[in-house]
Amino acid sequence: MLRGNSIAWVIAGMFLLSAAGGSGAAEPHYKFIREIPVGGGGGWDYLYADSAAHRLYVTHGTKVVVIDTEQDKVVGSIPDTPGIHGFVTAPDLRRGFSSNGQENKSSIVDLTNLKLVTKVPTGANPDALLYEPKSGQVWVFNGRGQSATVYDAKTGNVVVAEIKLGGKPETGVADGEAGRVYVNLENKSEVAVIDMKEHKVVANWPIAPGTAASGMAFDAALHRLIIGCGNSKMVMMDSTSGKVVSTVDCGQGVDAAAFDPETHLGFVSAGGSGTVTVAKVEADKLTVVQTLPTERGARTMTVDHKTHRIYLSNAKSRTDADSFKVLVYGLEEGK
Repeated sequence: MLRGNSIAWVIAGMFLLSAAGGSGAAEPHYKFIREIPVGGGGGWDYLYADSAAHRLYVTHGTKVVVIDTEQDKVVGSIPDTPGIHGFVTAPDLRRGFSSNGQENKSSIVDLTNLKLVTKVPTGANPDALLYEPKSGQVWVFNGRGQSATVYDAKTGNVVVAEIKLGGKPETGVADGEAGRVYVNLENKSEVAVIDMKEHKVVANWPIAPGTAASGMAFDAALHRLIIGCGNSKMVMMDSTSGKVVSTVDCGQGVDAAAFDPETHLGFVSAGGSGTVTVAKVEADKLTVVQTLPTERGARTMTVDHKTHRIYLSNAKSRTDADSFKVLVYGLEEGK
């Protein structure tokens, strides 16, 4: 039986153990790892991490730069993608797909040799795109065309040449189980919901208090859309109802959004402020756990789901002849 000071010491010990447990359960924290020099001038847009293949695909002007993420060095390139915006892969098919904004086409590439298979016509200024494995289809979102083009990933045959969206599309994500594709309409501050079988818009959901959304990511387990907005807001929306369930502030000049299902963290990159906002994703709320300083101008981003590393493209300027690079950030050990 404990008495007097003994009880006090036990209570103090329990408090310390609790505090230690809380410290051990601290949220992940990111730090700068290194730069991967690429070189060259010109514009850039999306990056795409293929975790299983240890490859990072970086769009850069008229080509895709291929980086080995185990060695952090350039190992190849995919040419003839004029005005490229995005690139995604279909690991099951060993194919990759680009959106070539200046020629209104999407390239299909053999990933074993990085050679062109064929090009598929799209709408005007194809921008973001996605591969949906359940249907085996590639969805391309056409900026000036304000439309989506859908084609078969194996054959390149166009399934639907034009799904009218009624606004300028930015990033989209797919929920194959629900049979829905979601895409930001930047100039409408809405999410367009598309029925994958009918290939038509079935709903438009406002993102208020967010406006002018660009980046979008998807938490399939919780059915949550993570949306990066132009008014420096990170919005979380229920993908089953369109209800905005949580909002936090983020940096200026927002572009990309990402989600890591293992750490359950959402990310929004902002080139104006040179930051990545890292937030814990729960069913009913977002909680900012870190504002990671990067570089001004580093607006596009991807996250490797296996290593949990963050990659961002940047350069001194679009006219600089040889400063293009990829910034790498990783989790601190013990975090």
